[in-house]
This record gives sequence, C-alpha cells and structure tokens, in this order.
Amino acid sequence: MQNFSSEYKDYTKHVAIMISTDRAIFLEKSPVRARMLEYAKQYKELHIIVFSAKRFEKKELLPNCFVYSTKSFSKLHYVSGAFRIGKKILKKIDKQIPVLITCQDPFETGLAGKSLAHWRKNSELLLQIHTDLFSPYFTDTRAGYKNAFLNKIRLAISKCTLHHADVIRVVSNKIAESLVKKGIASEKIIIKPIDVNTDALKISASSFDLHEKFPQFKRIIVMASRLEAEKNIGMALDAMKIMLARMPSTGLVIVGSGSKMSLLKKHAYRLKISPSVAFEGWQTDLVPYYKGCDLFLLTSWFEGYGMVLKEAQVAGCVIVSTDVGIASEVGAYIAQHNAQSIADTILGNIK
Repeated sequence: MQNFSSEYKDYTKHVAIMISTDRAIFLEKSPVRARMLEYAKQYKELHIIVFSAKRFEKKELLPNCFVYSTKSFSKLHYVSGAFRIGKKILKKIDKQIPVLITCQDPFETGLAGKSLAHWRKNSELLLQIHTDLFSPYFTDTRAGYKNAFLNKIRLAISKCTLHHADVIRVVSNKIAESLVKKGIASEKIIIKPIDVNTDALKISASSFDLHEKFPQFKRIIVMASRLEAEKNIGMALDAMKIMLARMPSTGLVIVGSGSKMSLLKKHAYRLKISPSVAFEGWQTDLVPYYKGCDLFLLTSWFEGYGMVLKEAQVAGCVIVSTDVGIASEVGAYIAQHNAQSIADTILGNIK
C-alpha cells in the first residue's frame, strides 16, 4: 500500500478561489456556511463561486470571505459562469500573491477550475474527490439509473482535470489507490477522511431499546442510508428473502428517506417479506439503531467514504458491506454485489 500525505501545506498567504455546487452557503445559519467561515481562516482571502441558476447576490461573509452565484440560465452555463466570475476575481489579485483554485469535484467544478488555473499562470489547482469514480458501478445503469450516462461524461471530464491537478484530496485509501493505478503520482494525493464525531457516539446513551421497539425480531439488521438507486437497497431486500428461509425471526430495519422509498416498499411486498422489514424514515438520532442492532448492513454500488460505516464501527457493530469506501478499513465482512453473497455473509457473521 502507498504512503499518502494526510495534511495540506500552509495556504495562509494564498488567495483561494473555491468552485462549489452547494447553494446552502447562501443560507445564513446553514452548517455549510459555518464550515466555509472556518475554511476562510486558512487563507489570505477566500472567494467561493457557487453553481446556481438562482439570482443570489454576492455576499461578504467575513472581511476575507466572499460568495458569488453564477446566476446561470441553465446547468449548461455553470462552468462558463464560474470561469467568468473567477477571471474577474483573478484580475484584481496582484501577480505576486499566490493563488489556490480549489474545486469540489473533478467533474464540472474541476473543469471550471482547470480553465482558471490555465488562465492564471503559477496558480495551484486542488481537486476534491468524495466518490469512488473509478468503481465499475459508477457508470453502470444498475447503480445510477438516471445518472449513469451523466457519470460517463463526468468520468471523461475527470480524466482531463485530474492530470492537471497539483493536489488531489480524497476521503479514503481505496480512492487514493485507484488514482495511482490510473497513473496519478502518489505525491499529489492527500487523504483526509470526512470528520465523524466519534467521541460523542461513544458516550451517547440510547434513547430507546431497539429490540423492545421491535419485539417480533430476535435478530435485527440495520441499514442507515438515503433511499436512492446507488445505495442498492433492493439487493438487500433480495438477500433478506434468502436469509429468512434459514433465519425466519430476523428483521431488517431501514433508517433513511429518499426517492426510492415507495418502490422499495413495493419490492418488499412482492418478495412477501414486508412483515420482516421496517422502514423508519429519516431519523436525527441513530445511536439506538447502531447500539441496538445485531448487525449493520451496507450494500451500496459505490461509496467515496461511507460515514455510516465509521459510525457503526465506533458503536461496536458487526458490519457486513460490499467492497466500497472504507469498508475494509473498518473491518467489515465483505460481500459481493449479489443477493446470495450478501445473505451468506450475514448468516456467517450475525450475532
């Protein structure tokens, strides 16, 4: 395994231009804005350009921190809009002041950042990667459905932007290793995982007993996930169908919400396992689920990190997961992307 850096260099003398897609920055009390205000302390100035069709006005968040909207007519104009605004900002920066151009992803924001870095000679380009873009499932119609074609375009864009980057920040060893295999120099790569408040999770007491809430289940499997296509919850239901033939008193508790909720409920009904599956919806307190389950399950087609895996590890869960994100790093029992493998792996490791 390669040895990758885990720290950025000192950018406190740099003016940074950040290209982002997160419109919550414009909301006064949003966690995203609070995070940006913390980031601003790391730079001489921070200028944040946000892809948006809404007519947000430029805002001064701090004396050294400003946010701009591309005010685009359509998504097709996001990149050109960001380049136009970034160019205006760069024209006002003295040539002697070092510039960092940092992008939220190596896709559309990365393309805008690459263009700005090419225009401003001697600037540094930093790209962030939060998803496993080199997973074969990233462009697979089974994994993304509507997004599969778009992801193919994004993957093509990344092959251009990544090789022009001076620094690439990733969230897991898995992504870092995949970049090296694609010819990216390891010296460019920094691994900085997503922050997880593990101390709070360790000391938090459960607000209820999960087994008392679901007394019909002798063993409880928990999933915590957005209910979207790439999370592959349907395959978990298929695995439950197989499992229940050998362990009929097991229940699957799914915590989360999303566009696939109705379809997943219908799928459970068609499989005739609805009594063994509980859809809990979105929950702000996951502690009782982590600490009360007999096994934590993740079946995603791809993940960049998988914060729930880290949380499940800290809570002391037995974890079964497909080989995504940090699954191997947290000691998960790895299953293949098929229902039989998932069922067999669960049956072999559930408490």
